[in-house]
Amino acid sequence: MMRGVTALGALLASEVVIAAAEPAAAPAAGSPLPGGLGAQLAQMVFGLLLVVGLIFFLAWLLRRMQGNAQRGAQVIEIVGSRAIGPRDRLLLVQVGKEQILIGHTPGSIEALHVLAEPVAVPATARQAAPEFAQRLLELMGKDHKDKT
Repeated sequence: MMRGVTALGALLASEVVIAAAEPAAAPAAGSPLPGGLGAQLAQMVFGLLLVVGLIFFLAWLLRRMQGNAQRGAQVIEIVGSRAIGPRDRLLLVQVGKEQILIGHTPGSIEALHVLAEPVAVPATARQAAPEFAQRLLELMGKDHKDKT
């Protein structure tokens, strides 16, 4: 992040130096502006492209920095899920060493039961991406299984 701030500071400093180096002679009242409308339009487009490029660079940098965060150190994990209606689900959530059964509806989320003894869930029974979602990711070229 400091590199981006340093680069931005250097860019602003170079603009100040360039502006100070240009002659400050004012054009005569009857003569047209040197460069005219085309130069002003080009300067505006260049400035716009510079700002848009800076936004994309900062978004890329932020995404890259978030990728460095520890992905395996999640505190809350969904161990299992079961649909009990069109929009209602039961979720088994692991928080540390404790498992909680949660009821999820469109209007609320409620803890139904805290398990005294955690349920052992084999790795093969862990919730995989639904078939439609997995197929959609494959068609989009973003296979979820390759990233994990």
